[in-house]
Amino acid sequence: MKSSLALSLACFIPGALSVNGISTDPTIFGNAFNFWEKLSSGWDLTRGDSSGAITLPMPENGPIIIQPNKTALVIIDMQNFFLHESLNGDPKGRAIVPATVNLINAFRAAKMPVVWTNWGLTEFDLINMPPAFINGFTSTSSSQSSFGSDMGSIVVPASDNSIPATSTTHGPNVTIAVGRKLVRGTWNAQPWGALFEEQVSGVAKGTDFYFNKNRLSGMWGPGTPMQTWLQDNSMTTLFFGGVNIDQCVWGTLLDSYYKGYDVILVDDVSATTSPIGATQMVDFNAGLNGWRANSTDFISALKSAASHKE
Repeated sequence: MKSSLALSLACFIPGALSVNGISTDPTIFGNAFNFWEKLSSGWDLTRGDSSGAITLPMPENGPIIIQPNKTALVIIDMQNFFLHESLNGDPKGRAIVPATVNLINAFRAAKMPVVWTNWGLTEFDLINMPPAFINGFTSTSSSQSSFGSDMGSIVVPASDNSIPATSTTHGPNVTIAVGRKLVRGTWNAQPWGALFEEQVSGVAKGTDFYFNKNRLSGMWGPGTPMQTWLQDNSMTTLFFGGVNIDQCVWGTLLDSYYKGYDVILVDDVSATTSPIGATQMVDFNAGLNGWRANSTDFISALKSAASHKE
């Protein structure tokens, strides 16, 4: 006889249920609380909640059917510290900003949340930072130039603080205090360029959500602010972009994968300063753990879904 739990779950998961509540349908991967359905072409990730579902093409192992109410775009570490030219930021990271903004707007239009997770340390974080991390973020051989150190100031055009002031820039210049390295609330820890306005306006409108982190991964350990929000809002499917693809993006994606989320790496809104082999490793493994795509592969489907919601 089936248990009462198995019977009560029967309406949530396709196919017959064994005594332990697991589906006997070979196309069902998982259990009644967290499952995928393998289709003749691609996968259904809605977990039985198909209302308003969106089908997105994927270059490999797709398409995927997602539930917008349970899907989020995660933008990682697109901060002045990592991108601004005056701080030796990565030009490849700056180059992906237009595609990132386009994807952010497509998610918003489709009524799917945009989640930002950036380095933003507190005094408690600084005290408890492991030595390996301190060493990894020192700009000299001294621990005094690592997390929390004063980064001095830079000169930028008054009209655009995303670029350095040079002999070719126009208008008056201003001096900006860069602040303590990756400490919460400092200029160096805020999103770079157009992304700062996107983040601030998105949070104000309730379409975006901002979470500080204190390790490479925004999902490490027993729980983080971002993970708590994802759980509280029943998110299951996460798209990832940002910098560096092989470090903070990969760490956050991998921890999300370990914790049971669907993970999709978006290559053209991700970048790194590392050699090409690092990106190749991430791409290979992300394709095994979930999916990888360029935003151009599926953004038209997002926009089409958004138009039907209007």
